Amino acid sequence: MDANGPSNTPGLPSPADLIAQQRKDAIEAAGQSSGENGLFAKLSSNPFFTAGFGLAGLGAGLSIAQKGFRHGAALLRRRMLVDVEINIKDDSYPWFLHWMTLYQQSQVSAARTAASRSGFMESLLQRMTPGMRHLSIQTQKVEHSNGAIHTHFSLVPGPGRHVLRYKNAFIFVNRQRESKSQDLHTGRPWETITLTTLYSHRHIFEELFTEAHAYAAKTHEGKTSIYNSWGAEWKLFGQPRRKRPLDSVVLDKGVKERIVDDVKDFIESGKWYHDRGIPYRRGYLFYGPPGTGKSSFIQALAGELDYDIAILNLSERGLTDDRLNHLLTIVPNRTLVLLEDVDAAFSNRRMQTDTDGYRGANVTFSGLLNALDGVASAEERIIFLTTNHVERLDEALVRPGRVDMTVRLGEVTRFQVGCLWDRFYGDMDPTGEYRRRFLNQLHELGLIEDENGKMPDQPKSTSAAALQGLFLYNKGNMEGAIAMAEGLTFSLHEEAAMENGPPFHPRFLQPPREVKSHRKHESPMLGITFSTNEMTGFGVEAPLLMSACVRAPVGQPARDGG
Repeated sequence: MDANGPSNTPGLPSPADLIAQQRKDAIEAAGQSSGENGLFAKLSSNPFFTAGFGLAGLGAGLSIAQKGFRHGAALLRRRMLVDVEINIKDDSYPWFLHWMTLYQQSQVSAARTAASRSGFMESLLQRMTPGMRHLSIQTQKVEHSNGAIHTHFSLVPGPGRHVLRYKNAFIFVNRQRESKSQDLHTGRPWETITLTTLYSHRHIFEELFTEAHAYAAKTHEGKTSIYNSWGAEWKLFGQPRRKRPLDSVVLDKGVKERIVDDVKDFIESGKWYHDRGIPYRRGYLFYGPPGTGKSSFIQALAGELDYDIAILNLSERGLTDDRLNHLLTIVPNRTLVLLEDVDAAFSNRRMQTDTDGYRGANVTFSGLLNALDGVASAEERIIFLTTNHVERLDEALVRPGRVDMTVRLGEVTRFQVGCLWDRFYGDMDPTGEYRRRFLNQLHELGLIEDENGKMPDQPKSTSAAALQGLFLYNKGNMEGAIAMAEGLTFSLHEEAAMENGPPFHPRFLQPPREVKSHRKHESPMLGITFSTNEMTGFGVEAPLLMSACVRAPVGQPARDGG
């Protein structure tokens, strides 16, 4: 073998392989040296960078988890929970607050006896249900029949979160008050109540609100609510009043029955009106002298029908045609609308300008007509108009369609006097002897007709209010009522000369003076006159109120206890 020839020794790398291997090792060594001394190596070896990078990653992960949890909770809430919102404008708002107050009180009482009378789980649930923690005070003034006013304080759920347990279902109550949002008319802040429970228990809301309405109806049972216009809506005016019995208002024979039958027939004839395309509304006009029972009968009629009353003053400051039409459109259900003294709404309008230049009500006559019987006027409505001067009303106002029945309530008749006597003295006069004496005396005074219906030659008039005032003053004293009957006289020509009923003149306000002869004195309010005896005494010239603040004439026996 040639010494200078290529070596072919088996197992030994060739020179070319050695050179390639050396180059590869050099490149790897250079790369390793560059990596150990590079930016990434320096950052990865820095503990602060490593900790910051870890915190950033943890924060990002938590943020993603939080968003996922929120979306999951919202999805779960939509699937499992149900909300009901009540705003302050809704009728159910005060109903629910009143119900929750009473219900929480009953729950407190139940929790006290749960440990001794219930099982362990029931007692535990009762104790786990927290009572109201955010409270508001509600003050109510109640007037009793004797005139005394008692003040009652009750604690109602205030703004905040509450929990109650109703029929084995937990309900979360959130009452919110928006301080920046207020009612423009009342100034009250906007409030909402949100009720939350499980979706599977959603049926209890209907039961809850039905029970709350039953509680509210029970508090108003046997009472008549009076509504008054407040801005663009109706507001409850004071506390509900006791229903006035229909027989407490005595009208002429057959008048009351005819009106009541007509109203009841209208209420029951809704389908008949709709089938014939006739607007389902009814209008009544009551006119006559003051004190004849116009407003009193409407109040008694509302009690008979179990209706409420909405009173609208056409002379109210700021009332416009649009607002009038709106108010008559949103009248509460089962409510009679009352427009009193409708003749005064458009008379002497120039004299209504105030010192600040404001002209008061801006209701026009055409606006009233359109509200009563226009294209946009409401249906299912019963409206009553009253006036003391029917001659001042325009024919367009009292035409059929706007006023369907016109009734005059005038001076008392023999029938009315007899009915009023029986109401006050019926149990004291079983034979009717005093009743006949009183009726005959009123006929002799020219106030009522005789038994045959014949009117006296010089008729005089008196009102049912004046007669009732006489009986109220002489409670249990029939002789006193008969003795003071002469004070009811008031001639018709004198009444016609007065624009607003009985006279009110400065001479009636003069101080009492000594009299020595038999003379008559008049009361400025109700036109009641009576006599003083010839003995020296003071004549009675003080105003007589309808509550019968009448002094007995000098020489007459005083009323029992008076």
